[in-house]
Amino acid sequence: MNNLYNVIKKACLTEKGMHLHETMNKIVIKVDPRANKLEIKDAVENLFNVKVANVRTANMHGKQKRVGRMVGTTSDWKKAIVTLAEGHKIDFLEGL
Repeated sequence: MNNLYNVIKKACLTEKGMHLHETMNKIVIKVDPRANKLEIKDAVENLFNVKVANVRTANMHGKQKRVGRMVGTTSDWKKAIVTLAEGHKIDFLEGL
């Protein structure tokens, strides 16, 4: 990926993601499906000025949705669980 801002899409604000953030110093983010672990690590370190210890990724498949008689699927997306190094913290989730 050429631009760091294209790698990270948005934070994944779920109950599990908030629990990981509060207890294990991990953040869950939605990333570009073409991004690899090294690009995700570089983007998080440069954008938030933190040290990343580990990155785990998962490809999430879109769910089937139905509107009346029409059946379609939501888009596939990629999730990254980023473990921050000890002593580092991201505060963008604190206000929620």
